[in-house]
Amino acid sequence: QVQLVESGGGSVQAGGSLRLSCQVSKDTMDPITIAWFRQDPGKEREGVGVLYAGRGTTMYADSVKDRFTISQDNARNMVYLQMNSLKAEDTAMYFCAGARYLPRWPLYEGDFVYWGQGTQVTVSS
Repeated sequence: QVQLVESGGGSVQAGGSLRLSCQVSKDTMDPITIAWFRQDPGKEREGVGVLYAGRGTTMYADSVKDRFTISQDNARNMVYLQMNSLKAEDTAMYFCAGARYLPRWPLYEGDFVYWGQGTQVTVSS
């Protein structure tokens, strides 16, 4: 069983920064690939980025590349999404999601079977 819990959301002004956290709890020794998705009402869910299990390779959507960074703290079972230079269009509910294998890029939510409940990020311009 795998459980994911996001935290760190909030309201910031454009140009500001936030760091989201995803706490990963599992009862298996198998590595878990963790991705970040976001969704605003009326819009489709978008894959923001992914941290692949193993060497820690990351990939990002073009819309956030060079601004967002995914990192991990294995000792604390945490995965982070550092968001810098935030824009109004970054406003969304952010979710972390897990997969037991290595989902192909671009990301599809159907490839991830474990989901957190989300944390809201609101950016004001």
